[in-house]
Amino acid sequence: MIVYLKHNEINKSKWDDCIIRSFNGNAYAYSWYLDIVHEGWDALIEGDYQRVMPLTLRTKYGITYFYQPFYTQQLGVFSTTILNPDIVEDFITNIPKHIKVIDVNFNNLNSLDSSKYQTIANNNYLLDLITDYPKLAHAYSTNTKRNLKKANTNNLTFLKGVKPEEIIGLFRDNRGRDIHKWSDENYLILNRLMYTAIHKGMGFTCGVYSEHNELCSGAFFLKNKTHLTFLFSGSNEIARNLGATTYLIDTVIKNNSPSNRILDFEGSNNENLARYYKGFGAKKSTYTRLKIVRLNILLKLLMKVYNMR
Repeated sequence: MIVYLKHNEINKSKWDDCIIRSFNGNAYAYSWYLDIVHEGWDALIEGDYQRVMPLTLRTKYGITYFYQPFYTQQLGVFSTTILNPDIVEDFITNIPKHIKVIDVNFNNLNSLDSSKYQTIANNNYLLDLITDYPKLAHAYSTNTKRNLKKANTNNLTFLKGVKPEEIIGLFRDNRGRDIHKWSDENYLILNRLMYTAIHKGMGFTCGVYSEHNELCSGAFFLKNKTHLTFLFSGSNEIARNLGATTYLIDTVIKNNSPSNRILDFEGSNNENLARYYKGFGAKKSTYTRLKIVRLNILLKLLMKVYNMR
């Protein structure tokens, strides 16, 4: 039986045990992670936490939404036992009726019936690190090998333990200038997320410095028992000229192979980013975005007028 629990009714110890034991568990679904990215999340629970699904809700103009928080690429149903499309559909059916708009990403091991629902396939890129580094590097694309060869002539230095604020600052001062949807609060949440993950031994920061000891590329990697996730990065024009980000990713691959983890590049549908990630030998994986609108015509019109998701 699937039940709906409010946030204060959730047993977080049992929740995290479920995520740890789930064959499709990911770091985004830990209770501490959800607490940071969406305080007060609710949940659907089956049995004694054999299967779970977080509900990240918000209300706007009296309409309750189930939406995808920042820094959580994939959520959905997590299971310690068998999981098939019928079970996933049971969870969708049990989403409470007061939730009028559903726009969320399920994880790549949740199968959704596109004939019943409005679904969108999103691309992700994964690199299995079980192979030793020389074999992984041999599989790099010609362009990636060329960029790495250039980077290796530029006297770059790779260091772990870069302050999260420095990486966030690199991003905000460069690419972040063109991303207006990111608020100060989004950056504060990211900063807290990075520090908490590092404290829990579930993440690390690293950076690449130029020969003049200037940080030009930095990244934060989230990790659990199966994945190493390239969650966030920042770089400047110097990094692009020196090939610093390619050098950073290559060094992380070198330092973490062979291992039982998968390097998760966290995207992307963007063709240029996809080409870049594939250059490291990463393979495409897909996950599904589900959209359901349970509104009458008047409320649908209201949603369009106010550009609500």
